[in-house]
Amino acid sequence: MSPGRNYSLTHRAGAFAVHVLTASGVGFGLLALMAAHGRQFTEMFLWLGVALLVDGIDGPLARRLSVKEVLPHWSGDVLDLVVDYLTYVLVPVYALILSGLIPAPLDLVAGAAIAIASALYFADGRMKTDDAFFRGFPAAWNLVVFYLLIGKPAPGIALGIIALLCALTFIPVPFVHPFRVTRLRMLTIPLLAAWIALALAALAYDLSPPQPVWIGLLVLAVYFLGAGILRIRST
Repeated sequence: MSPGRNYSLTHRAGAFAVHVLTASGVGFGLLALMAAHGRQFTEMFLWLGVALLVDGIDGPLARRLSVKEVLPHWSGDVLDLVVDYLTYVLVPVYALILSGLIPAPLDLVAGAAIAIASALYFADGRMKTDDAFFRGFPAAWNLVVFYLLIGKPAPGIALGIIALLCALTFIPVPFVHPFRVTRLRMLTIPLLAAWIALALAALAYDLSPPQPVWIGLLVLAVYFLGAGILRIRST
């Protein structure tokens, strides 16, 4: 007998509802893509934020309802990667190309490099360490493009940042997972809340926030990018 059949219909329906919740991220990603196509980048990031919220809550729900055991023939991990590739990579890269921040044809070259590097990263079964850090840059291009569209750096600087992060995708430098890394959680969670508040403020100013908001976002970016160094120094 299949393991999933040992559970009640109600339990299996609840578990499947979690998969539906995860899959809804594709719908929010589609709405974000439509907003990006219209160069409504603030709206795009709001939809990506909803998708990010779904991504944050579906995992705990899946573990609480033992979804892997209840529905063993459905892979939540694969579904999550499909959603993440759309919302973390394809939509923000499309927005980056449309933004004009990088001139043609280098914009397409940069976009292709991001898309290919991210696809390879998502296919790597070693993307997480035993203590839940990401191994290499975790293809969080939604956040990178968010910063680029606010800061509007010169094309050469933007290309340098993209090249560095693409390279870091394949270098085993640890990057903190804001929820699963227990060692830094007492610091990371409050800083994450502060980042969300500042990001919403930046969106309220249509990605042209006042200097204190921008400085705050930069300071927090330094922490989240550098938290892996704390892991290296403590090991």
